[in-house]
Amino acid sequence: MGKIEDYKSTIKSRPFLYLETKKVANLINKGFNAFEIKEKTLKENIFQVKTEMRKKEIASIIITRLKDLDLFLVEKIVKGDSDTSKIIVLYSIMKTDRLFFEFMYEVYREKIILYDHYLTDKDFNLFFDIKKQQSSKVASWNDYTFYKLKQVFIRIIYEAGLIKNQKGNREINQIYIDLEVKQFIKDIGDQVYLEALVGEDL
Repeated sequence: MGKIEDYKSTIKSRPFLYLETKKVANLINKGFNAFEIKEKTLKENIFQVKTEMRKKEIASIIITRLKDLDLFLVEKIVKGDSDTSKIIVLYSIMKTDRLFFEFMYEVYREKIILYDHYLTDKDFNLFFDIKKQQSSKVASWNDYTFYKLKQVFIRIIYEAGLIKNQKGNREINQIYIDLEVKQFIKDIGDQVYLEALVGEDL
């Protein structure tokens, strides 16, 4: 793991962006740097969005998520099977957002370990209540921020393939992680992120 980042709520406006991430990963794979990717985004509208601001925002979000990923993982996003590709995108989000990672490790992982097959509204509410107690910064956020955080957490987890539905009691899917990818992430010392996804100590 890298340095521990402070808590932030910016993820509430930063969805999974899977297809957009594949496009950026493909450009990185071809040798484009961050500046060139941002230029290409503006000139060619590769994300097919309406405003200049949104073009820049999406490019910046994805470049931040991918900047510390080894080229092996970037290539797997582009050329790996869909499940593996989505897991690596999820891993990149966990690595760049402390609150989301802690939810995955403290709530989702515990569900896997305890064979509890559903993520409920109560799970999210309890998690945020605990974080308010642990952090004055989190405690300063308003109710709408937590509402939006919960929404985007659910959407990201769903689009990554970890749950079967977004409403009510959300049934957890059993996921498969490519063995080569799993070993690579372990070898670079990031196994804690794998544990968040599969439950077990690796």
